[in-house]
Amino acid sequence: MLASINEMLVTKLGPFGPLIVIGGIGLLLILVTLPTMLKKTPEPFEKIKMQRNAYKSPKEQGLRVGTSGGAGDKLQKFSTFLEPQNAEEMSASRMRMLRAGYRAKNAVQLFHFAQLALGIGFLILGVAYTMFLQTKGDISSQAMIMWTIGPGAAGYFLPKYWIQRRVQQRQEEIISGFPDALDMMLVCVEAGQSLDQSIMRVAKESRAGYPALADEFDSVANEVKAGKERVAVLRDMSDRVGVADVASFVTTLVQSATFGTSIAEALRVYSAEMRDKRVMRAEEKANKLPTKLTLGTMMFTVPPLMIILIGPSVHGIAKTLGGG
Repeated sequence: MLASINEMLVTKLGPFGPLIVIGGIGLLLILVTLPTMLKKTPEPFEKIKMQRNAYKSPKEQGLRVGTSGGAGDKLQKFSTFLEPQNAEEMSASRMRMLRAGYRAKNAVQLFHFAQLALGIGFLILGVAYTMFLQTKGDISSQAMIMWTIGPGAAGYFLPKYWIQRRVQQRQEEIISGFPDALDMMLVCVEAGQSLDQSIMRVAKESRAGYPALADEFDSVANEVKAGKERVAVLRDMSDRVGVADVASFVTTLVQSATFGTSIAEALRVYSAEMRDKRVMRAEEKANKLPTKLTLGTMMFTVPPLMIILIGPSVHGIAKTLGGG
């Protein structure tokens, strides 16, 4: 029965008949399911807010809409579809976006929208390219599947790869600039400034060389200004950065504030430790360098050397045998 249906589809629609029918059925199911998934039941507080807005004047409502409009509000309508519904997954997604440097409120929604748009767009391009290859000649089923599904999968995972690279780059930048920031903070504290003032000064001075680290210190300074407890702010910074050195630094400051010890002394000891760790990381990279160069040496040095040493002998032997 399936063979007869497949033969009928190939006869009527061509070689891509089964693929077109399957794609059409999938698109139909998506169109049928999408309204149900996008339908979001209003919460009780939202109902109260809507009732309040109903009694406001059109001018006030217009000002409210003018101040809150934008791409974020458009994506907010599809938040049920564009963000995880599980609280743990949503918290992990927000933390990953913060570590990548995207602090916007709708960053998670934009990330999932990019995955959806790139996945569908690359899938369409893959189908078009597969049809183009089919017009040039017959291709195998494996090649058809690879050129159809492969671009869609690549487009879907491309935003995730981008976020991972961003997280890695920011963490490397923070690790590189953290010893210098600690030295500058130690100088500011010993000069008589408070810890909050020294954090603001370090954020200002490190902006040119290490913008990611400056952003984190700016966030700490602004949250402390807003009235949040300093210990909680520092721990949030440790979770947000995800770097072991920063976590140890936060632990040192929290212990110093808890036991009443000198912050300058704690910064002096910890900054010296960070400088030693930076030297150790540089030595580690230097020790890894000969091992990494071995492969390149074997590939690009040994073959030319063998040709230079053995080539004349092989040429002489071949000439002798040819002459004999």
